[in-house]
Amino acid sequence: MQQSKPKAFVIGSGIAGIASSIRLAVKGYEVTVFESSDTLGGKLGELKSHGFRFDTGPSLFTLPYLVDELFTLAGKNPTDFFRYQRWKTSCVYFFADGTRLPFSANKDELFQEVERTLGVSAVPLKKRLEHSEFLFDKTAKTFLERSLHEFKSYLSTDILRTIAAIPNLHLFRTMHQSNAGVLNHPKLVQIFDRYATYNGSNPYQAPGILNIIPHLEHGIGTYFPEGGMRSIVQVLIDLARSLGVVFECNARVTEIIHNTQSVLGVTVNGQKQYADVVLCNADIKAVYDYILPKQYVRSSALNQEPSSSALIFYWGITRKFDQLDLHNIFFSEDYEAEFHTLFKTGGISDDPTVYVHISSKADPTDAPVDGENWFVMVNAPHHAGQHWKQLRERVRATIIKKLSDQLGTDIEPLIACEEYLDPVRIEERTSSYKGALYGTSSNDRMAAFFRHPNRSKLKGLYFAGGSVHPGGGIPLCLLSAKIATDLVRL
Repeated sequence: MQQSKPKAFVIGSGIAGIASSIRLAVKGYEVTVFESSDTLGGKLGELKSHGFRFDTGPSLFTLPYLVDELFTLAGKNPTDFFRYQRWKTSCVYFFADGTRLPFSANKDELFQEVERTLGVSAVPLKKRLEHSEFLFDKTAKTFLERSLHEFKSYLSTDILRTIAAIPNLHLFRTMHQSNAGVLNHPKLVQIFDRYATYNGSNPYQAPGILNIIPHLEHGIGTYFPEGGMRSIVQVLIDLARSLGVVFECNARVTEIIHNTQSVLGVTVNGQKQYADVVLCNADIKAVYDYILPKQYVRSSALNQEPSSSALIFYWGITRKFDQLDLHNIFFSEDYEAEFHTLFKTGGISDDPTVYVHISSKADPTDAPVDGENWFVMVNAPHHAGQHWKQLRERVRATIIKKLSDQLGTDIEPLIACEEYLDPVRIEERTSSYKGALYGTSSNDRMAAFFRHPNRSKLKGLYFAGGSVHPGGGIPLCLLSAKIATDLVRL
């Protein structure tokens, strides 16, 4: 008689939940994913309107090998199912004085452009990129691929390499101090300070070790997946289903059932269901607030400052702009004041930095032949009772004026269709605590290293996703799935 497989439940179908389901299925589990909404994929959503298609969530794709790895793990050739291209320009930067500075993926071209446009030597920029690669080399296996909550992590040879490198990790300098101490032009400092926003933090507070992030773009590369960002979850859902994973939408988990030592299962839509393993991809604050009994011990990591959020407009634009690329940044004049408003007063600056992503630059089918699909975002504070309607209207007008001035064209008449996403909607649609995009910020020196762990004190309960170790964003969510499921033993 054939022995039945052990059961695993995954709560939430964000990319970490889907990746976890694949890894658990490969381990031999019978896996069911419970998703409370009617759509799978978490923040990696999609919007279609008036012939325009928008990815509603993350727009930057790095470390694509983490997706390929899932296909390889399942015994499949990744290129048979998922394709992507390295993009030739990581980002085009626009400054208030009219300077336009494209950052080429080709480093020689980048260095030449910086010297031509800014009139300074590119040697400090080269050193900055080399240091970012150094940080990645010395710390990635320690902090990103393992958890410091696990004792065995301290027995690895990788941690010895990290310890030896501590004097050069800039743990006791802020990102801004680190960048200003190396780079030889304020525009370059501003460009590298912005990487703090990749995990919802403040470069004037976050530790300098976060300068590891530029290496993901400039060392490993930025990529565009065929079919857009939404295609990442679509191909992984198909892969999971091919392994027998069952996805249930409109399935709200209201309780994690457990005894004093072990997880037993979940209550979903009022029905108790039992399993050997439960893996939570839900926001960790929501887990403790709503689905773990109140008497269960709460992690001190839950007291960390929430990350920033975003205010996003999705605009169908009825003409093309040759000066724009796939990724574009329109900087504020006073970056420090912008972050002070964001993190200290809970507002959005009168002169915010604006990010414009146009996927139709890579995939023309995402917009009508004479148009472009603009994903327009500014950093926003997490939801703390602000008057979002008034704030949204003010910021919208500010963005339109800023882009119109920079591009020499009145943008407003070109908007054929419009939708928006703000912290309130982010919280409602993804259960992210206060609409914070990345769980907690890394504004405290050690916050990035001691986020909520990937396992519970309850046997059989694990956590993956942007609100736990190692952090938010597609690559780190995929790594969290790997770390969490590696802890699971049959």
